[in-house]
Amino acid sequence: MRELYVGGYAQGKLAYVRRVKQAENIEIREIDCAAWQAAENCGEAVQADGISPKMQEAVGVFYHFHQWVRKLVLDGADAEGAFTRFMELYPNWIIISDEVGNGIVPMEHAERAYREVLGRILIEAATRAERVERVICGLGQRIK
Repeated sequence: MRELYVGGYAQGKLAYVRRVKQAENIEIREIDCAAWQAAENCGEAVQADGISPKMQEAVGVFYHFHQWVRKLVLDGADAEGAFTRFMELYPNWIIISDEVGNGIVPMEHAERAYREVLGRILIEAATRAERVERVICGLGQRIK
């Protein structure tokens, strides 16, 4: 199972995925990627790029995925390499990410770089995903 759910901020992506997986009778494990920004918030020992080997066996819903990528980019880490490693560690993933490519282009170079890298990562995720949906107002629109 490899699925990607994208949409704007506060559009009900996680709640939508919960409903879909409940209807499909699939038990999910929610993993807040924003917590990967600091080991003490994650509750498990994490690698330098934030990935915990203890979680690799779980079929998880990785939400706030964009915040993990942002942290890596702003710290000067290889976010695309970390995503490659993520896919190796978690062969069954459900990623939930804000779509940040629309709207006003940030003035700061680092923020533009983050958007660029996240865009490339989400393209790769969409290519590898079996299912891709955009969520708007809590409603999913199947893309793939």
